[in-house]
Amino acid sequence: MERIRAGLQVPALEHADQNSEAQIFETIQNPLERFQQECKANLMECLLVEGQAASAQTLAQVLQSLPQGEIYVQDSPGLRRIIDAAGTKRAVRWSSEGAPKESSQATVTLADALIAQTGSVFVSASCGGRGASVVAPCHIVVGLVSQLVPDLETALRNATAEQRLENNSYACVISGSSRTADIEKILVQGAHGPIRLVVIVDTKA
Repeated sequence: MERIRAGLQVPALEHADQNSEAQIFETIQNPLERFQQECKANLMECLLVEGQAASAQTLAQVLQSLPQGEIYVQDSPGLRRIIDAAGTKRAVRWSSEGAPKESSQATVTLADALIAQTGSVFVSASCGGRGASVVAPCHIVVGLVSQLVPDLETALRNATAEQRLENNSYACVISGSSRTADIEKILVQGAHGPIRLVVIVDTKA
């Protein structure tokens, strides 16, 4: 205790002011191209399509690559049209019917925003609650190129202005499939959520 008391009597060294605006990320020249690059680095699948018909066709292809089983889908008019156009024979559980089951093979939700700087997807409780982004082994996010924003600050500012944060009990930024390297620095995917994250971006909208 005596050493602590003595140490407290010595004035702390002053640190030079650091510029809080210092650049951390590279400047974004092409938001869509940057988003694709960051998605790849995050072990995400970014699939570009043109129009709702192409979105449905691509979604059908992704669903065909999955094991048989029910899919959980955010109940929205746009996704209902896409699911109908995809012509899937799978059982569909809509978010309006309750939370996803643990046996669900995939969840299909809409993005609130796509963040170019980090290749992240911003979602809220409107997608079907917390379970929509963590329960199934595959999470498929459908977004529009018009939802692409340069950084997280812009995404949060827009969400605040549109009162999405006030009207939802949950908001989340997803940067890739669930993964950890806690044990012997060996990368394991699907540790705490989906092992596969697919983002379908409609570049026509």
